Amino acid sequence: MRINSVHAFSLLMVVTALFFSSCASKPKVDWDARVGNYTYDQAVLELGPPAREATLADGKKVAEWIVGRSGGGLSLGFGTYSGSTGVGVSKSVGPGPHDKVLRLTFAADGKLVNWVRN
Repeated sequence: MRINSVHAFSLLMVVTALFFSSCASKPKVDWDARVGNYTYDQAVLELGPPAREATLADGKKVAEWIVGRSGGGLSLGFGTYSGSTGVGVSKSVGPGPHDKVLRLTFAADGKLVNWVRN
């Protein structure tokens, strides 16, 4: 089956549209407004289990969530060879060198006292 350039271009546009529609961003969280009333249990319900956590001697709990990864990408290719046309698509999924981490610190009563995001 031969794919002509119009079909290949159409396929390329569909793949591109699907990729960008899957990258919709969520509204930003106002972490400052959550200090003092957001709990560890709410964080686990919203963000899932943390990647790492530790309980300090004073009873505070520090937990980290990976909220994004860098280094991934999407590659699209379009070409012809001997009268045939083809489209190639690849997406890298390996972890990047710099994870985006959200670190939340909770008081002994479980309420958020501090947050940091890199």
